[in-house]
Amino acid sequence: MAFITSAPSGQSEKAAPAAGARGKKLGFQASQALAKQKAYEKSAIKYKLPLGELAVFTQQLSSLLNAGLPLVQCLEALQDQTEDPVFRIVIRDVRMDISSGNSFSSAVKKFPRSFNSLFTSMVEAGEASGALAEILSKVAIYFESTVKLTKKVKSAMTYPIAVIGLAVALVNVLLIFVIPVFASMFADFGSKLPAPTQMLIDLSDFLKANFFYILVVAGAAYWGFKKFISTPRGRRLWHVGLMRAPIFGGLIHKIALSRFCRTYATLMRSGVPILRTLEIVSAASDKVQIEDACIEVAKHVSQGGQVSEILAINPFFPPMMKHMVKAGESTGNVDGMMNKIADFYDMESDATVASLTSLIEPLLIVFLGVVVGGIVMAMFLPIFKLGAVAGGLE
Repeated sequence: MAFITSAPSGQSEKAAPAAGARGKKLGFQASQALAKQKAYEKSAIKYKLPLGELAVFTQQLSSLLNAGLPLVQCLEALQDQTEDPVFRIVIRDVRMDISSGNSFSSAVKKFPRSFNSLFTSMVEAGEASGALAEILSKVAIYFESTVKLTKKVKSAMTYPIAVIGLAVALVNVLLIFVIPVFASMFADFGSKLPAPTQMLIDLSDFLKANFFYILVVAGAAYWGFKKFISTPRGRRLWHVGLMRAPIFGGLIHKIALSRFCRTYATLMRSGVPILRTLEIVSAASDKVQIEDACIEVAKHVSQGGQVSEILAINPFFPPMMKHMVKAGESTGNVDGMMNKIADFYDMESDATVASLTSLIEPLLIVFLGVVVGGIVMAMFLPIFKLGAVAGGLE
């Protein structure tokens, strides 16, 4: 005879609410995960993929293709290993699009902010030539060199921007909080203060009374400036001004020339037609001077001319570059010459960044010394003359 034991009624009554609470918690977590997934899928079409991540993706895809894996399987592997949840959805959609019978180039074109025009054009060239893995490897190298150069420029700019920002914050703290304490002390003297001290106190009073309005005006000026440079005329004036900047203009010019040559050489070596190459180079340059030159070159080439003939009459391009491109055209090695020019300007950019870094450091020290030291001297000047000021002799 079998005996059936059952849990006490009190334990079962306690277990039921606990199970219900766990169920509610799991349901809430599942709904949260679903909401996140929907948000990721909604933002995937407009997702802006950083160039560094695109370079890693391109290099990994090239390596997997070289290993002999099918494209769909390569994308599946990259989808599983990527840590970016939005980009994972982008890869998934591209993979599903290819599985349904579409080409890789048409699939990535649906995500223009994740895959730029250079990437899509190179994929088209790779599909047409049957050398997709080799061409993707070239694109990855190009992306990596671009990211490396950008990081060098940003690292060179980080130090002066941080120091200038700290100096501005320090000066504002002195003017708004410290100088009023000295001003109240000097007011007890009942005598005229030295001109530098009085000017500093007046500036402090002005900042304290109008600090909010100054912030509003500064924000409005920044917004107006951004709106202005987004217009065709403002963008042109801004780019021309950047090239003529006294310290950083030469560096910006060299980087623009390097990007122009590197992009042109990479596209031409991969078999992209020259008119399409010029279109992509124009879009990738983000400089009106190169955009204008690409339009003129495209017109000239479509009429049977050569690239060097337009570069020779455009003052944006230095004479050395014009002669090297002409030599490349005569030997049938324009892309090789463009790569050499890009290497030269990359080295020039590195040297310029190093020299600017060594030049900016003493300039910043002098700047901080003059500004902060001038404020300190102006505030202690009455104390140095305390006897004369307090005695009312001045």
